Parts: sequence; structure tokens; C-alpha cells
Amino acid sequence: MSEPIRVLHVVVAGELGGAERMLADLAAPGGMRGVAHTVALLPASPRLEPFFLAAGLTVSAHPLRAEGPIGYLQNAFSEARLAWLQGVAYQTRAQLLHVHTIGSQVLGTRAALHLGLPVVRTEHSSRAFDDLTAWPFSRWSLQGATASVAISEHIAQTVRARAPWAAAKLRTIANGVDTDHFAYVAPPPRAAATPFGFVLCGRLEPRKGIDIALRALALTPEAVLDVVGDGPSRAKLEAFSAKLGVSSRVRFHGYQSDVRPHLENSHAVLSASRKEGLGLAVLEAMAMGRPAVAVPVGGLPEFVDSRTGVLAHACTPHALSRAMRELAAC
Repeated sequence: MSEPIRVLHVVVAGELGGAERMLADLAAPGGMRGVAHTVALLPASPRLEPFFLAAGLTVSAHPLRAEGPIGYLQNAFSEARLAWLQGVAYQTRAQLLHVHTIGSQVLGTRAALHLGLPVVRTEHSSRAFDDLTAWPFSRWSLQGATASVAISEHIAQTVRARAPWAAAKLRTIANGVDTDHFAYVAPPPRAAATPFGFVLCGRLEPRKGIDIALRALALTPEAVLDVVGDGPSRAKLEAFSAKLGVSSRVRFHGYQSDVRPHLENSHAVLSASRKEGLGLAVLEAMAMGRPAVAVPVGGLPEFVDSRTGVLAHACTPHALSRAMRELAAC
């Protein structure tokens, strides 16, 4: 039997998000024949290492002391962290480094170049290309990458527009969903007087547009909303829901290690993101048989249409409410 290809995934992250969940599926034991995966993790959240370990992955972790621009630079150019990552690569006999997050790009590329190994970048979002403070460093990493993978055509277009010279080594491979885990479940029955239940899963931060969803809910009295996730905007969003008068129709459930019970109890999934590379949480809900209502942002229009739900005509509360009411009337 031939030796497996040994891949070292580099993840620098503050919170558990789509990139980390995709990696857990990609590198799950038994999921990809002929490949041995290890995760080199620099976490700021205590949830990250247990999450990867629970998925059966081999993890080597190093604490991340600071986030934000200063923390990004400290991490990217730290000789101590470079030595640590090179040590992990040496111990695991890595043959390829795979960088997944904006914080991992420079550090992972530096280690790969020092070790003479190929490096693959997965572009999970447009942040590295939109953030003017990060782009010069991300550009250097992209120049050093052997290959780059975009998770949606929207992200691929962003890469080609910002770095046309990288088009030759760019491939679009959409994130997949484990349909055994997110298996179809019939939606709950709905009597005539029963509210139509939407669920929104994501980190509670401005980028995810939960405030837009709450405004849309205020315009859609026949609907209720379950918000699954946590983040720095939670307190403001709860206060905002009270200000809008929708507190009785929205429930904030916080972080949930398993979102499936909330998806099962819903009639449809909702997305109001201001930016979205693809929309993994929406795909997971759709795998369980839930139609989607979404704003036309990022990769969402690539799979939300009249066959799978309703795509709002604009990124406004009124447009989103109209789409919600259209689906609820079906």
C-alpha cells in the first residue's frame, strides 16, 4: 500500500465559522482516501480545538494572543510562530501546506517557502482582497501559492479582478455538505394560524446582516425567527429587536454545537448577509429540505433561486420581507 499524502492545514482563527466547519468535513477520518491530515491551529476561541478534536482530526495547537490588525502582523511575522509551524510540518512529515484563513496566509506561506513545500490557499471570503490593510500581505502569499481554490464563482471573480495574474492557478470548488449528517427531515406541520418559522444561523456581527433580518421580520407579522449563533453584536441585536417590537417573535439561542434541531423546527432558512463567500449554513439547511430566502449577495445567488427558495430583488429589509411573505404564502 502506498504512503498517504500528508497535508498540514494551517488555521489562524478567532471564532468557529464556515472555513473551520468545511475543513472538519474535508479532513474527517475516512473521508478522503490516500490523504493524512493534520491541523496546525492558532486559536483565540476555546471552542476551536475541541471542535476539531471532536471531528476526529489530529491537532497541534499554539495559543493566539491577539486579534485585529496588530495581532495579524505579530502572528504573520513572528519568528517563534514560524519555528513552531515548521516544527509541526517536520514532525508530521508534511508534503503540502493548506492555508484556510486570512490570518494563516502569510505565516503558512512563509513556512512552506522555508521548507520548500507547495502551498494551497482556499479563498473562503473576499476579506483578504477587500481589506486594504491586509491585501499587500495576502497578495504576497497568493504570489507564493502553488494553487488557489475559491469556494464560489463570486469569490473566483473577486480573485480574478484583484489579482488577474493568479487566474491560471485558480480553481472554483464549492463547499459541500455532509448529507448524512444534515439529512432531510420533513418540516413541522403548519396550521392556518401557525406562524411561518424562519431560522438564521451565523455569527452575530455586522457582516451577517442580522439587523436587516430583524427589520424584515418587523415588516412580516406572519413570521417568527430563530437566530442561532453568538458574537459581539448579540446584546445590541437583542436590544434592537425590542426597539422594533419583535422580541416576542424572535429567539436568540446563542452558540449551538449542533444546529440540526433548530433547522428541523423551522419551515425555511433566512440569510441577510452584507457579505457572503458562499453561504454554508444555508446549504446545510437546504440539505435538510428547507427552502431559502436570501438577499442577492456574494455566492448566495449561485444556488438560491425559484427552485430552491426565493431570492430577494435587493439587499433591503423591504425586499427581504417581500421574499419572506412570498415563500410563506406558498
